[in-house]
Amino acid sequence: MITIIADDKIPFLRGVLEPHVQISYIPGAQTNASVVKDADALITRTRTKCTSGVLEGSSVKMIATATIGFDHIDTVFCAENNIEWKNAPGCNAGSVKQYVASALAVWASDKQLDLTTKTIGIVGVGNVGKEIKDLAEGLGMNVLLNDPPRAEIEGQEGFVSLDQIKAQSDIITFHVPLQRQGDHKTEHMADKAFFEQCKNEVLIINSSRGEVVCNKDLLNAMNDEVIGDAVLDVWESEPDINLELMQKVFIATPHIAGYSVDGKANGTASCVQAISSFFELPLNDWYPNDLPEPKFPVIEIDAQKLSEQEVCVQAIFHTYNILDDDKRIRKQPELFEQQRGSYPMRREFAAFSIRLKNGNNNFVNSLNKIGFHHVQIT
Repeated sequence: MITIIADDKIPFLRGVLEPHVQISYIPGAQTNASVVKDADALITRTRTKCTSGVLEGSSVKMIATATIGFDHIDTVFCAENNIEWKNAPGCNAGSVKQYVASALAVWASDKQLDLTTKTIGIVGVGNVGKEIKDLAEGLGMNVLLNDPPRAEIEGQEGFVSLDQIKAQSDIITFHVPLQRQGDHKTEHMADKAFFEQCKNEVLIINSSRGEVVCNKDLLNAMNDEVIGDAVLDVWESEPDINLELMQKVFIATPHIAGYSVDGKANGTASCVQAISSFFELPLNDWYPNDLPEPKFPVIEIDAQKLSEQEVCVQAIFHTYNILDDDKRIRKQPELFEQQRGSYPMRREFAAFSIRLKNGNNNFVNSLNKIGFHHVQIT
């Protein structure tokens, strides 16, 4: 009988694999060497560190993580010991887009800014970065793209240097994996020297990995007014985050940018399908069929006296107001992990339909680009 250890916080998973395998659900923090010793496979999240110390001497042949990132997996050890692993690239791209959209909507509304006059620099243009590009274009922003690994393969056309991002961007958002060494190292990519080369009023957004932005240098840059604002979803030393930095940033959240129901379902489906393929189970096309509907799935907007930005902001806020998450973490930062584990239900843009009164095709095109696929002019 195939034996699997699964993180007990992975949603939609219970009952799916049970007809075919023996599966135990264990808190990620308790998934240690003794727990996995006799397991054939692991289904994990980022909190489970699949290190050589955990894996050595075990029966593990397959690791599936319900996340985009895989820096919690010792991939070198896996390669050397014939352990296959699979992450879930792009699983929460739509969720992160919704997160960044809400952050931009709050920022623009608070500062009374016209986003069509702003330039956004997107660092990392993979599955998530591409979604952010669509979002920014839907909001009418000027977009700069930086992705050296892609540029090396595809050519420089369409990409700019990091120096150009720093010099010209009003907003810089990071969507890169954590690379601690090598030609494309991203650890502390945004440090003291980086911030000093940015525009003074720049907004820094990090929803990738906490270590991509040096938190100490960011705090100093904000205290010295070298940069303007910051939105942080990921932090160094999670869950023991820098409380002074949390108080200083414009928006703070507890690593939940990718935590939409849709993103979680995609991650779980990726794991099930990977396990199914590896062990030849009949679940290669499995996907959860019980996603909860939004409480208010229809968005009604009268656009008669509104700009395109105001219509888009209203639609975005209907689906998700990031300030709710910000208030929770500021009130009880010591509950960082608990807030992640009990995160409220959030559906992505595609789960909603919009009835647009007094609108036109320009409004519809912008909303479609942002991610609202069901827009009707009434």
